[in-house]
Amino acid sequence: MIPWITRGARFPSPNTALIEPDGLLCAGGDLKPATIISAYSQGIYPWFSNGQPILWWTPDPRMVLFPDEFVISKSLAKTMRQQKFTVRFDTAFLAVIEGCAAPREEGGGTWIVEEIQAAYSELHKLGHAHSAESWRDGKLVGGLYGVAIGKVFFGESMFTRETDASKVAFATLVQKLARDGFKVIDCQQQTNHLASFGARPISRENFLIHLDACININHSNSAWTPAYNYV
Repeated sequence: MIPWITRGARFPSPNTALIEPDGLLCAGGDLKPATIISAYSQGIYPWFSNGQPILWWTPDPRMVLFPDEFVISKSLAKTMRQQKFTVRFDTAFLAVIEGCAAPREEGGGTWIVEEIQAAYSELHKLGHAHSAESWRDGKLVGGLYGVAIGKVFFGESMFTRETDASKVAFATLVQKLARDGFKVIDCQQQTNHLASFGARPISRENFLIHLDACININHSNSAWTPAYNYV
C-alpha cells in the first residue's frame, strides 16, 4: 500500500517509496505548478496513465547525466557537423509535448495524458519548463522537453520524426546546459539509449545529495533564447 495525499499536502519521504514497482511513492494530490516544483525539488515526479490517479515516483537507482560526462558518438557528431537540423528552444513547446505524447506504435497508449500536457504547458508559461526542438525545412522533426530548477534539468520525454533529430536536439541541449552552469540532468529511468550518451545510474541517496547542492542555485525563470549554434 502507498499513501494517498490530498491537494496541497506534503509528500512522504522518498525513502518510503516501494521497491516494487520501483520508486512508487504515493498517489493523489494535484498537478499545480507549485506542487510539481516541490516534487522535483525532492526527487519526485508524476507518472500515470489514463484512468489512474496521479502517481508520484522516485526510483532507486536514478539515471542521471552529468554534463561533463556527456558522450557524442562519431555518427552523431558527423550529423551535427552537417547542420542537417536547426535547433531552437522554447519556440514550439506545445507541439513538442504533443509530439512526445503521440503513441509510439499504432494502438499504443501514452503516459503524457491531457492533465500532464496542461500542467507542463502552465509550467512553460511560468518559465520552468522548456523545449529543445529540431527543425528541418520549416518543419518540427524532433525534440524533447523538461523542467529546469536551480542548476538541475529534469528531462521528461523526447520524440523524433527523422533519424537523429531528437538526438541532435538532446546533444545541443546538453551543450547549452553545460555552458549555463547546470550540474545535473535527471533522466529518471535507465535505458541503453541514455547510457549511450554517458548517463549512468546512481543511488537515490546520492541523487538527493546532488539535488540539495544544486536545486537552490539561482537561475532565470524565463524563456530560453530561441537560436543556438551547436558544434
